[in-house]
Amino acid sequence: MEHPNNLNKIKEKIGFIGGGNMAKAICEGIIKKGLVNFQQIYVSGPHIENLTWWSENKAHVSTENGHVVQEADIIFLAMKPHVLPSAIANVYETVPLPVKSKLFVSVLAGIKLEQLNNVLSPLEECPRIIRTMPNTPMMVGEGCTVFSPGSKATPHDIQLVKTILEVSGVCKQVPESMIDAIGALSGSGPAFIYLIIEALADAGVKQGIPRAMAIELAAQTTLGGAKMVLETGKHTAVLKDEVCSPGGTTIAGVHALESGGVRAALFNAVEAAAKKSAELGQKKH
Repeated sequence: MEHPNNLNKIKEKIGFIGGGNMAKAICEGIIKKGLVNFQQIYVSGPHIENLTWWSENKAHVSTENGHVVQEADIIFLAMKPHVLPSAIANVYETVPLPVKSKLFVSVLAGIKLEQLNNVLSPLEECPRIIRTMPNTPMMVGEGCTVFSPGSKATPHDIQLVKTILEVSGVCKQVPESMIDAIGALSGSGPAFIYLIIEALADAGVKQGIPRAMAIELAAQTTLGGAKMVLETGKHTAVLKDEVCSPGGTTIAGVHALESGGVRAALFNAVEAAAKKSAELGQKKH
């Protein structure tokens, strides 16, 4: 599974408070690229039975979040946003305070750096924090992640987190003011794309294409379209026009999409996700 010659190894121990899909996606990326091995990974969650994947791969697992904070050098906060207060309370209960020289990396939607600093300051004075917004296609090496460092994060911290995240796709540093909007676009976006692929496949089934083939063709068509955008550098409108022959089948389909309000629906989806992210950040933690 590991390819140790691909990149320089990371010597730091990496922890995850929360062992769900996003934590797995981040971990799988750095394991596959040989940056770390599972013996450097520490994971905690409230239910040990939900950490089976981690224990089977020989990571260190625990129900005590303090164990992760105590043992790891880089701690990913990968729980659900509303769980943050209770997760940190569990740290207080299970580790000697204060801790020192820890880097906290948040993947929590809507939780701002200021809020994270307020929550983490009792653990470590002037905590080093980096806020990130990754997405689940990291699992297949095609992730899209942005991050914003807190004021105490060092250049080494920033480079280290960038190294961890960019092995599984695109990774860019952005102002924190952009993160909610980017999260709505790239964090929630895969679900919107899956819905589109499913709808295209359903349409193919209606036209007589077998289900499995329809899903494969719809997914490959989406992948191919995305690569055309990224690799040709052409504007999407130009690429669309290249497919739309005068009086042809494609322009008829595009007209049907426009009549159905596909653009407005996607506008509304991204706006709704961004609004929800902002609401999560306004809750008291």
